[in-house]
Order: sequence, then structure tokens, then C-alpha cells
Amino acid sequence: QVQLAESGGGLVEPGGSLRLSCVVSGSIFRIYAIRWSRQAPGKQRELVATITSGGRINYADSVKGRFTISRDNAKNTMYLQMDSLKPEDTAVYYCNVDLELLDGRYEYGLWGQGTQVTVSS
Repeated sequence: QVQLAESGGGLVEPGGSLRLSCVVSGSIFRIYAIRWSRQAPGKQRELVATITSGGRINYADSVKGRFTISRDNAKNTMYLQMDSLKPEDTAVYYCNVDLELLDGRYEYGLWGQGTQVTVSS
């Protein structure tokens, strides 16, 4: 019943910026934790940024100082602002959430279909 939809990816030159969005829809009571991860061709998925259920923000070392994770609770939307992009940031980016539904059920690790980010000159 819950759906996640990522958007905002595209082709950008090194040093450029992109802002990814993820809209979470459905019968949601509360979103507890949000994450952005990415997967490059032939590689395993890598956790990029997290806001925990306690509000703690964590970033992978590879993106610290360049990426910013945020959320708009009223809109059930999460964002990943990516600045100073590098070719190694090229990947499919996914949003991921833990949440509670209106009927009291908990869902963990829900994720969308991803959005492609390509950093190339």
C-alpha cells in the first residue's frame, strides 16, 4: 500500500549539483527513519545518508561535506542535495524508509525503484 517514488536524477558534469526527491505515499502514520543509498554497475548497494528515528544524521565518508539529507514531514518527502559531484557518484540512487501505517503495522526497509545519476564530462 505504501509507495516510494524517487526523482531528480540526470546527467551532470563533475562539480555540478543535483537534488533528489522521494515522495512516500500511502496510509502512513509516521515515518521513523529515512535513508538514501546508491548502487553503481557491478557493485553492491552503498548507504549514502541516513536520518535515524532519533533524528541523527549520518553520511558515508565518501559524501561528507558534499551531500545533504533532509525531510519534509508534512509532505512525507525526503531529499538528497548533492553538490560537488564526482564521476564516482554515478549510480542509481534509492530512497528507503521505516514507517508505521495508520492500521498500526510497521514496515521496515521499504524502497523505491531508484533514479539514475550520471556524473560525466
